[in-house]
Amino acid sequence: MNGRTLLLLRHAKAEAGYGVIDHDRSLTDRGRSQAEAVGRLLAEQGYAPDHVICSSAKRTRQTLDGVLGVLGGQETFTAPEIDYSEPAYTAGVDSLVELITYVDPRVRTLLVVGHNPTIAQLAASFVGNEALVSYSPATVSAVELEVEWLYAAPGTGTGRLLN
Repeated sequence: MNGRTLLLLRHAKAEAGYGVIDHDRSLTDRGRSQAEAVGRLLAEQGYAPDHVICSSAKRTRQTLDGVLGVLGGQETFTAPEIDYSEPAYTAGVDSLVELITYVDPRVRTLLVVGHNPTIAQLAASFVGNEALVSYSPATVSAVELEVEWLYAAPGTGTGRLLN
């Protein structure tokens, strides 16, 4: 193994889109709690991203804030480099994989915070089709890659749902 981990996180529960531009939708109170729960889950399982690709949407940024707020309380935690990505907001699977391939090879754990259906479809390509039906808000999976980021693609690692 190359020791690279790809974490795929769907944003937490967001408010309905009534009268709000989709990009500007916020998390609900439940969503904020879900984001913190993901942070606790990642900490308990020993995952700490050293790089993040986060959709530029408000709800994904708020999800990331909740996750990192919890992880930041860990003694050994070092804040990751974060790319807030407009392309990740609208990305399909192929486009999201392309963003992943540009990550610095020194990165060991990459967290991608995005949207369905893309996150579920990408997770399913590593985890299996159960990800397609079970990727509700604040779901995260971990993929252990067998290759460098440049070569990351479905079939180059094995994954599992964490929650």
